[in-house]
Amino acid sequence: MGEFWPVPDALDYLSGRWRAERSVRDLASGDRGRFTGTVDFGPLEGGGLLHHESGAFTWRGVTRPAERTLRFLPGPGGTADVRFADGRPFHDLDLGTGRHVADHPCSADLYRGEFTVLGAGHWRAVWRVRGPAKDLELVTDYARVG
Repeated sequence: MGEFWPVPDALDYLSGRWRAERSVRDLASGDRGRFTGTVDFGPLEGGGLLHHESGAFTWRGVTRPAERTLRFLPGPGGTADVRFADGRPFHDLDLGTGRHVADHPCSADLYRGEFTVLGAGHWRAVWRVRGPAKDLELVTDYARVG
């Protein structure tokens, strides 16, 4: 991978609409899936951004609508505190160097996310999920719309 693109303010960078393309691999079974859709980062009452992702997810030959909502709250020094829609903590996000790694324990599984900013209109998130219940890799490429 080439050079990372430093981002002094994560929320300012993410604000707006992005096209999302996600590949999902179950490393235990070999199954593969794909999500395509959009992610809107809009203003959140009280500060921060509301992340709303919607699109279609294909898994084992079946395509279904898929969506999720996250809250990106302002953190110190241009970072973000990412939370689930219900307010539970998810992970921190510091794009100051253009690259960030964050962990999220979920029951006995561990989600490790690597976020890389590749330019003004392109970033990537790679989640590796390991544990007794899951062995997954999720790679999402985001391209700014407009």
